[in-house]
Amino acid sequence: MKAREIKYTLIILLMLFTSTSCNKWLDLKPEDGIIRQNYWKTKEQLNAAVIGCYSSLLNYDLIYQLFRWGEMRGDMLSLTPVSSIDDLNITEGNILPSNSITVWAPVYQTINYCNTVIEFGPLVVDSDKTLSELQLNAYLAEAHAIRGLMYFYLLKAFGEVPLQLKASSSDNTLEQLAKSSKEEVYKLIIEDFKFAETHAVLTYGDKNNDRGRITKYTSYAMLADAYLWNDNYQDCITYCDKIINSGQFALFQAPDQQTFFNTVYRNRLGYSQESVFELHFDSQRQNPAYTFFAASTRPYLMGAKVSDYFGLDELNPLNKDYRGDGASYKSDDQSIAKAAGIYSGTDFKLVDNTNSTANWFIYRYSDILLFKAEALTWTNKGQEALDLIHAVRSRANAIEATEEAPAENDPEAISAYILRERSREFAFEGKRWFDMLRIAKRNNYRQLDLMLEIIAESAPADRQQSILNKYKDVRSHYFPISQYELQADKNLVQNPFYQ
Repeated sequence: MKAREIKYTLIILLMLFTSTSCNKWLDLKPEDGIIRQNYWKTKEQLNAAVIGCYSSLLNYDLIYQLFRWGEMRGDMLSLTPVSSIDDLNITEGNILPSNSITVWAPVYQTINYCNTVIEFGPLVVDSDKTLSELQLNAYLAEAHAIRGLMYFYLLKAFGEVPLQLKASSSDNTLEQLAKSSKEEVYKLIIEDFKFAETHAVLTYGDKNNDRGRITKYTSYAMLADAYLWNDNYQDCITYCDKIINSGQFALFQAPDQQTFFNTVYRNRLGYSQESVFELHFDSQRQNPAYTFFAASTRPYLMGAKVSDYFGLDELNPLNKDYRGDGASYKSDDQSIAKAAGIYSGTDFKLVDNTNSTANWFIYRYSDILLFKAEALTWTNKGQEALDLIHAVRSRANAIEATEEAPAENDPEAISAYILRERSREFAFEGKRWFDMLRIAKRNNYRQLDLMLEIIAESAPADRQQSILNKYKDVRSHYFPISQYELQADKNLVQNPFYQ
């Protein structure tokens, strides 16, 4: 389906469903009958349901939570006078089950949409003979991949979570389930991603859909990410190579910062050659980054240490990392600009509430290269890892002050270098805390000190020791279960650190 067709489908869905409950079109109760018996009849209806899964990914509450889960416990953000008390408590290390960051409902809503497609999509084959098994499985692959991605976020944020695998008649009537172990959740994630690998299309025939919908390449990126999380280095390398060797992606060699920003971060023509999977926004469905970063009531600014990560060329201050000031942030007012900045001529400014149309990154090609570098580091191929780091840095004009030269046989030093490089490359993309956690927990938390050092440097001075004492207990690295969820689901048990 072309990007324009997706847009029109979403408009039609919105017109159909805004007059009733937002979940009415997914109401599968037998007594209601409408959707279960009459909706799943044609491949066009199946396609619309799949597009509904993508549409749910654009939900403000979902993106807000995924961003907070991946950034709030890192060191890349600072708060503003209008930041919530919940965010203030997080920065002070006081995370309680009543904190809004523990709310996972938007993620399970998307999971429920995917479960609906997975459970009822196969019914269409019986009524629409033009839908082939190959086409059906391609649609199901999209739902499996999105579901797996949502569970991957939950795994990284909470550790043990309920595995809801059946479609529910509404988001408010999900099964009461106990938590599944990390191992069980991870197993489901891999199964979903492997289903997508087997059945997703290689291409939709146009670049926008190839970067904005699930393809085999998306599944390769997801599998590489998931295998790296579990320290399965060789499989991570294998799936990175499937993308690298495909010839479909490349680093963009920009002549200047404005071209880099307009091509990699805010490509007005759609998607860049560095894009692997992004959430598509436009003038009709705008990126919530405006609210996060650009509005007068914005809750977040760049953290105090961010500019240090990008460094300063003291001999030539005009020479700077393309990803830093003037791209990821604006140093004059400390604003975050990667998803909320725009060039007007040569003037770099923040978007307003009419042009917040930048896509939201899930995977970029540089992610794949740095995934592979991290895996190579732990397979005695340190020099190959350093070469990949250099390639990512070179195309972004990274300055000499931030270049490191760890020994090729020192995996911990190279890992620390990769973590710092990822802070530059993926600033404000919702990945910082997950990167810190993945690297720290490896080999029975052998690099916990690296995490603690970062936390100590960004913690409020009067709370530093208290925060460090909490983070030394590795059980604190996962969020508590929301008190609302505990009240609603009597089978849930609070995560150990918060009991």
